[in-house]
Amino acid sequence: MTDKPAETPVSDMSFEAAMAALEQVVSQLERGDVALDASIALYERGAKLKAHCEAKLKEAEEKVEMIRAAEGRAIGTTPVEGM
Repeated sequence: MTDKPAETPVSDMSFEAAMAALEQVVSQLERGDVALDASIALYERGAKLKAHCEAKLKEAEEKVEMIRAAEGRAIGTTPVEGM
């Protein structure tokens, strides 16, 4: 038996929960006080969390584009000034 708490599967997480978990992973890795094997596991989870967040953002972007198209407004995103 392990004393590690069960982690929520990344695919079941909301965007906000995944971002919070990713921030925790980054924080742990930046501290540098995690054993090598644990660091690798954290990095793998972080990569999954990052991909999940990117997918959730892409879904949201597509929904906004569909709404704009339904309203007869231009489709596509506009880059943020300075980006």
